[in-house]
Amino acid sequence: MAAPNRVVLAVTGASGIQYARRLLQVLIQSDLEAHVVFSDAALDVWRAELDVPLKGDKPDLAAFAGVKADGVKLYRNSQVGAPIASGSFRHRGMVVCPCSMSTLGALASGAGEKLIGRAAEVTLKERRKLIVVPRETPYSLIALRNMVTLTEAGAVILDANPGFYARPKSLADMVDFVVARILDHLEVEHDLSKRWGEKP
Repeated sequence: MAAPNRVVLAVTGASGIQYARRLLQVLIQSDLEAHVVFSDAALDVWRAELDVPLKGDKPDLAAFAGVKADGVKLYRNSQVGAPIASGSFRHRGMVVCPCSMSTLGALASGAGEKLIGRAAEVTLKERRKLIVVPRETPYSLIALRNMVTLTEAGAVILDANPGFYARPKSLADMVDFVVARILDHLEVEHDLSKRWGEKP
């Protein structure tokens, strides 16, 4: 049975919210059903890193993505009874982007705290794709061990680490490089970046 065209996107409190913004934009433009949850710390990063107004604690997803977001489902991180917290909610993958080190530790522990933790735990137990996009440097030994734990559990650690062989000309090109790798793992068609060995 083919996975439905749904993607869960969790945005946490690491620097690099631009990756989540671009990813959501492409998901919407690809006619995928996006289910989004922000941690409280992610909203602080939004205020610090984006020139997009944020009124109160309820994100305007159309403003965030820069495109119409009528079909996008938004959840509070405290909303542990949301559909994405259930194993019966089928999707093609969950992406934690960017992933803070505290979220990384919580996911590796399997504690399932709040909606992001519970949705990730369910994704792993149902053997669905969990793509974790950490954005930190350098990594502590604890963080590295947490990444190993998640990898052994079936997650993909996709570091927010742009390559330069495509000769990026802007910050947007560098963001697209990472988002393209995420989309590849979600099996979503895109033309965000040049693949190695391909002509432009």
